[in-house]
Amino acid sequence: MTPPRPPARTSVLREFLDSEAAGGVLLMGAAALALFIANSPLSKDYIDLLHAHVGGLSVLHWINDGLMAVFFLFVGLEIKREFLDGQLSTWANRALPGIAAAGGVAVPALIYVAINAGSPETLRGWAIPTATDIAFALGVLSLLGSRVPTSLKVFLATLAIVDDVVAVLVIAVFYTAEINLAALAGAGVTTLLLVALNRLKILRLAPYVVLGVALWWLVLLSGVHATVAGVVLAMTIPLRRIKGAPDDMTSPLHRLEHGLSPWVAFLVVPVFGFANAGVSFAGMTPAIALEPITLGVAVALFVGKQVGVFGAAALAIKLRLANVPVAASWAQLYGVSLLCGIGFTMSLFIGLLAFPNPALQDEVKVGVLLGSLVSALCGAALLSVAKREPPKTRALDA
Repeated sequence: MTPPRPPARTSVLREFLDSEAAGGVLLMGAAALALFIANSPLSKDYIDLLHAHVGGLSVLHWINDGLMAVFFLFVGLEIKREFLDGQLSTWANRALPGIAAAGGVAVPALIYVAINAGSPETLRGWAIPTATDIAFALGVLSLLGSRVPTSLKVFLATLAIVDDVVAVLVIAVFYTAEINLAALAGAGVTTLLLVALNRLKILRLAPYVVLGVALWWLVLLSGVHATVAGVVLAMTIPLRRIKGAPDDMTSPLHRLEHGLSPWVAFLVVPVFGFANAGVSFAGMTPAIALEPITLGVAVALFVGKQVGVFGAAALAIKLRLANVPVAASWAQLYGVSLLCGIGFTMSLFIGLLAFPNPALQDEVKVGVLLGSLVSALCGAALLSVAKREPPKTRALDA
């Protein structure tokens, strides 16, 4: 008699949904605290702290290039994990979130470009509203409890991962500064060494971490944004697979991913939010909401995301290219599409790369805050009243 096959191991993303959501709630708190401090008598101390230099870089630089490299490492590990053994491992599972993500990237970018068509300087921000903040969005979903089926949480998380893939490519291609060829060559050699470790089936994490730190430093010197090093390192971490069974839970990728997850959720992302969400409204007038960058980002996040995600998803379902998530109604799918307009972390990050000018960065921050806040409130309001009625269309296995 054939022994029973071991139960399939769920993705770390599924296992960590509750903690990820808790991290999203913490991110909201960190952003709110930053806004409060930036508009209080502590504002000068807040700015001085962020611009204090440690080890040759400012604190803000260490956060945006150092801590965020850890965030991108975690994102890269999750992307690799999902493609090899998770929600993106089959075409059937990739279809709906993949098509929806494509719509959610294209439509906001087009809306931003349309609003900023007359200004070549501000057009650089076209990619700002294309990303979805997985921690923030899942944090909002967590507040709704069992009103939202798990399949929609997985759909949102998977869509956000696809968004992250696009964001990484956009950062590498469109927001790279002047290239230092010697440092870039050194980064290439270091990457080849990491690949060699993988091919030689070296399963100890220490050599990968040591070379990963060297890779980060060389990429930082090269002019390519240093966070790309995190994704490159993630792609070389081994995911050991066992024939006829789920992958080995003791493989380096699993160990590193599980080790990083609480640090990313409860330290890296909230610290980034605290460091970058602090906008002082002193001297600002309501007219800032009508500035091309602010308006472009806010409208693209709120309108563009919901139209792009829900429109592409509905079209895919109607054409039978994909199926509706299990136990989810059309209203709930639309509610989650609204939540995709929460672009906080990655949108702020791309905005900082697109516009070195602090005044323009403030416009980005106001636009991201407005678009994300309205998306969160409208999405949560709809999902809180939407009935949990499965559509007639055959459901997608969550």
